[in-house]
Amino acid sequence: MTDRRQAILTGAARVIARQGVRGLRVADLAAEAGVSTALIYYHFKDRPGILRHALAFIGDRADRYTAYTASSATGGVQAPSPPSDPRQLLEQTLLLEFQELPEVRENSTAWGELRAHAVFDPELRDDLAAAGAAWVAEVAGHLAALCPAAAPRAVTAAAERLTALLEGLSVRWLSGLIPLEHARSLLRGAIGVEIGRLGSLSAVN
Repeated sequence: MTDRRQAILTGAARVIARQGVRGLRVADLAAEAGVSTALIYYHFKDRPGILRHALAFIGDRADRYTAYTASSATGGVQAPSPPSDPRQLLEQTLLLEFQELPEVRENSTAWGELRAHAVFDPELRDDLAAAGAAWVAEVAGHLAALCPAAAPRAVTAAAERLTALLEGLSVRWLSGLIPLEHARSLLRGAIGVEIGRLGSLSAVN
């Protein structure tokens, strides 16, 4: 990715997080990224193109920061390698979406804005659905490693519930309705419930 393209996408995530999708104006984005509006149209053609590429950029950035291990409620340090324990890997994948780091808050806010905008913008739905499906598949893979005897359908359903809960808790956290540690505690509890449910289903089968 070129430096200017990177700057535009970084700026798009920042403007969307700050002003919402409806507040995203190409002139504001150009000022944020330090480029001309012509260059933005050259790279992304139109506003829907900006939104689609911003969504992909946000997803890629989340993949990067979920490779971090939280050292406290207010920061994180890069992990030399992912946890070897499957449950720790699952928890890291989900819980690192809750960090008091500017990039994480910005990413989560922008993702929520794009998800909400898809209600009104059918053009964005396919890209959002693909990103969501990839997220569910990643979580389902971790659950399957933990509960190999569980039926694939049950594993996918558990992953869907956990990712949906995460998104809902993220909105509450970002809105200031619940503190960070409470959101993390609720999600940890839900992870335990889903693992226990998959284990009991495996025993029955």
